[in-house]
Amino acid sequence: MKKAQLKLVITALTVSLVLLGCGNGFDKQGVKNSNTTFKVYGNCGMCEKRIEGSLKGVSGISYADWDQTSKMIIISYESEKISIDEMKVKIAGVGYDTESHRAKESVYSKLPKCCQYERP
Repeated sequence: MKKAQLKLVITALTVSLVLLGCGNGFDKQGVKNSNTTFKVYGNCGMCEKRIEGSLKGVSGISYADWDQTSKMIIISYESEKISIDEMKVKIAGVGYDTESHRAKESVYSKLPKCCQYERP
């Protein structure tokens, strides 16, 4: 198995374990959580901090983890408080594209050079 394929398999297993680890889908206060994953373009650890940081402290989001290798983010959230579309808008707001939301050029161009990924 090629190195890239192995990384993809490991990432897929990690995502599965995280989603399974969310238990019954309820947080400590008994609020029903949903989970989602989607692609977010980025390159490095600084990208990870910005991407995850764009969702930190946002009402309704309890967990967000972006994987640099797979470019996938896993989010646990309350669908009554925030939509997937709203999450993608927040991520685009700090300069990162998803498959359905493109960051403004003015925001993207201010990212450090190492964070300026090849835009789809």
